[in-house]
Amino acid sequence: MMRCLAIDDEKLVRDLLGDNIRKVPYLQLVGSCKNAMEAINVLQEASVDLIFLDIQMPGLSGLQFLRSLPHPPLAILVTAYERYALEGFDLDVVDYLLKPYAFDRFLKACNRALERHQSRQGNARSAAPGSDPFFFVNVEYAQVKIVVADIRYIEGLKDYVKIHLASSDKPVLTRMTLKSMAERLAAAPFIRTHKSFLVSIPHVTAIKRDTLYLGERELPIGEAYREQVERIVRPSTN
Repeated sequence: MMRCLAIDDEKLVRDLLGDNIRKVPYLQLVGSCKNAMEAINVLQEASVDLIFLDIQMPGLSGLQFLRSLPHPPLAILVTAYERYALEGFDLDVVDYLLKPYAFDRFLKACNRALERHQSRQGNARSAAPGSDPFFFVNVEYAQVKIVVADIRYIEGLKDYVKIHLASSDKPVLTRMTLKSMAERLAAAPFIRTHKSFLVSIPHVTAIKRDTLYLGERELPIGEAYREQVERIVRPSTN
């Protein structure tokens, strides 16, 4: 569940944001503010993962507010002015919604935020000393724990991935790109063997020509990834 804050000087816009947030199962609205100063008070009292932020507001603008935060939450800009898009992305915002927007566009922005949020959580938990690295993924509106050492390989399916585990015959399907998953597991012993596969090196049992084996499971080796796969069996002599 992501805890959200809506910030806009127009009440109708705040009400619409609130309605949209309530339609998304993994979002929870914790506050609705008409200016940046109100938002600062909320952030001091409550934990917030994601803010929906207007840009042109009286007093402190949305971009000024975002710059003022030492550790800002994830942010989705919601504005009627397209000219601020570049400046917004310089601040590493998740997305930029141009008013008026359709709900499907709103949901797409929320899915991007969820992916970023899960990546942050995964990185933090993976760094915890004295424990097996793990992270959570969204599966049918539930958060499912994935232990990194339990992953055999991950299969990319456009905007989804299948996580194949040693402990289960049924893979875990979650909305995330294979590239994002590779970034999340950058510090773990995984290798990209094909445009559609990310493999746990400890689970590799054999490599033969264009095929990589994980026990009885066979996976293809893509031509573009052959050299890095061969480094598994031919370590550098430098």
